[in-house]
Amino acid sequence: MTKEKDLRIVFMGTPDFAVTTLQTLVENNYTIVGVITAPDKPAGRGRKLNKSAVKEFAEAQHLNILQPTNLKDADFLKELKALKANLQIVVAFRMLPKAVWQMPEYGTFNLHASLLPNYRGAAPINWAIINGETKTGVSTFFIDEKIDTGAMILQEELPIEANENAGSLHDKLMTLGSTLVLKTVKLIEEGAVKTIAQPEDAISKTAYKLNTENCKIDWSAPIDTIYNKIRGLSPYPAAWSTLHNGDTTLDVKIYTSEKEVVAHDYAVGQIISTKKETKVAVKEGFIKILELKLPGKRTMDIKSLLNGYSFEKDAKMV
Repeated sequence: MTKEKDLRIVFMGTPDFAVTTLQTLVENNYTIVGVITAPDKPAGRGRKLNKSAVKEFAEAQHLNILQPTNLKDADFLKELKALKANLQIVVAFRMLPKAVWQMPEYGTFNLHASLLPNYRGAAPINWAIINGETKTGVSTFFIDEKIDTGAMILQEELPIEANENAGSLHDKLMTLGSTLVLKTVKLIEEGAVKTIAQPEDAISKTAYKLNTENCKIDWSAPIDTIYNKIRGLSPYPAAWSTLHNGDTTLDVKIYTSEKEVVAHDYAVGQIISTKKETKVAVKEGFIKILELKLPGKRTMDIKSLLNGYSFEKDAKMV
C-alpha cells in the first residue's frame, strides 16, 4: 500500500522497554520530531543524576528531547505544540492529560505489554506470570481518559514458558512490541486503521502496582502460587521473605527456585538445608531455593551462599 500520510512523530517513554521501539522507528526512517522522557533522577551514594534509557538513546541519535516535570504545564504544552507532530507514540511512560493526548491530528497510541483488556495497569508482565498464565502478548490502542481502556488497534500473542521469569518475558515482549508498533504506524500511515472498542463490562485481571506487601511470599499458599510468584518477580523487584535463623531475623530476596511435589511431615516454612541444597517446606512439598540475596550482600546461587553461611536446625521462613 502507498503512504497517505507524512508522519511527524513525538515518542514518549522512559525505560529500556521503550528504547527498542524508538530504535525500530529510527531504523525505519520515521521522522521523530521530539522525544519526551522522565527528568534525570539522582541515584547512588553520590546522588549523581541518572538519565533514562530513552534519553541516552535519543541523545546518541541527536533527537530533540523534552523532560517535563508537569505534563499540564503551559510552557511544556507550548513546546509540544511547536513540534507540529501529527502522531504521538507512548511506550512505558505515564498517564497523559487530555491536552497532550488529544493534540496530534492522527491521535496518540500506546503499546501495552498484555492482551487487553486483561492486565491493565503498572506491572502486566509480572502479574501474568504470578497468576500462572500460559500466554500473554502486546496490544496497541488509542489513548483515552482512563488507564489502558482505549480503542484497540492491534494485538499479538506470545506463549509463556513453564519456567519463564519476568526478565526473559520482558525481553521477548519488548521485541514483539516494537514490531507491533511498526505495524500500527504503517496502518496509520496508509489510512487503514480499524479499531475495536474494549468491552466495558469485561471481567479482566488487573496488573496492580508492585509494592512490599504484594511481593512477600506466603509459604502457606499452594506450591504453584509460590513458585509463580518467585519467577514473576525475578529479577525485579524480587519476591521476599523473612528468615528466622537462630538468633537472627533477616528479610531475604529469592530470585530462582524449583518446586518439588512430595508428601512430608515438616511444618510449613521450615528450612531443610544440606551442604548441597536448601529448601523450604510447603503444604504440597518443597520450594528449593537456587538463588537468593541476604541484606547488604550480592545475589548468590545457593552453593556459593552455603560456603560461608549456615542455616540452624530450627531455621524457618515466615
